[in-house]
Amino acid sequence: MKPTNRWASVLPLVVMLMIVLGMAPAMAQEAVGVEKLTGTLKKIRDTKSVVIGYRDASVPFSYLNPARRPIGYSIDLCLVIVEDIRGELGDDTIQVKYVPVNPQNRIPMVVSNAVDLECGSTTNNAERQKQVAFSPIIFVAGTKLMVKRGAPYNSYRDLKGRSVVATEGTTNEAAIKSLNVKEHLEINLVLVRDHDQAFATLQAGKADAWANDDVLLYAAKTEAKDPDDFVILPEYLSYDPYGIMYRKNDPLFDALVKHSFQNLAETRELARIYEQWFLRPLPSGRRLGLEMSPQLASIFESMGQATE
Repeated sequence: MKPTNRWASVLPLVVMLMIVLGMAPAMAQEAVGVEKLTGTLKKIRDTKSVVIGYRDASVPFSYLNPARRPIGYSIDLCLVIVEDIRGELGDDTIQVKYVPVNPQNRIPMVVSNAVDLECGSTTNNAERQKQVAFSPIIFVAGTKLMVKRGAPYNSYRDLKGRSVVATEGTTNEAAIKSLNVKEHLEINLVLVRDHDQAFATLQAGKADAWANDDVLLYAAKTEAKDPDDFVILPEYLSYDPYGIMYRKNDPLFDALVKHSFQNLAETRELARIYEQWFLRPLPSGRRLGLEMSPQLASIFESMGQATE
């Protein structure tokens, strides 16, 4: 009986040791995975959330619906990236947190880790690339001017000595300042905090024109109470390719974002999302009717989207 009792007391320890040894490779593998995870993906894994920075009035890219929920073209693209993050981390419980951003704070919010993906209407240019990284181009826009119908302005040159409103911290502000220097237009530049304030300034007659990206002007005109009261001048004052912002010097996250866009292009989901927001009726029931530009179509094709 003694030998039997002795093995009976040792057996649980042997079984425990076998279990531990059997689990060791998996545990070691998991530890290696944790060690390799860095940057934004590690932050998301640790916090179990992706923080999306959204704009509240950049129709149709990023804005609030009547229920105060962020919607739009850029938001939909970012939500696809979120799904790919969940798949990469093997965690379907990762949540989305929305944080409002504006042209003045959007870059600092990304740099400071307060926002993981800035999903708005942000121009990708060399100056900004010094601070943040960008997804592949999602839209090609350019600065134009909106005026009231009947105003005596057919060109930006007609606004010499007049007032133009723009949102502070945008490439539109920079475009008007550049024109002032190059062509001595002496335009009085009125700066406000967001696009809604800029449009309201034009409507109230406190500025003679509104400088903004053409697509945002067309969207504001479409959604206005009286769309025919406004005219958009034909000249482009700048070239503005949009992208989704995220932190730079983060190769793992950068590769994931670019892979997401490649999949979107190859499955034509990228074109479908574009059509949803630019060709089909918006949630308001109105339609922008903006066909994809040849430049953007070429960019999408370079990512793998089949030509029709």
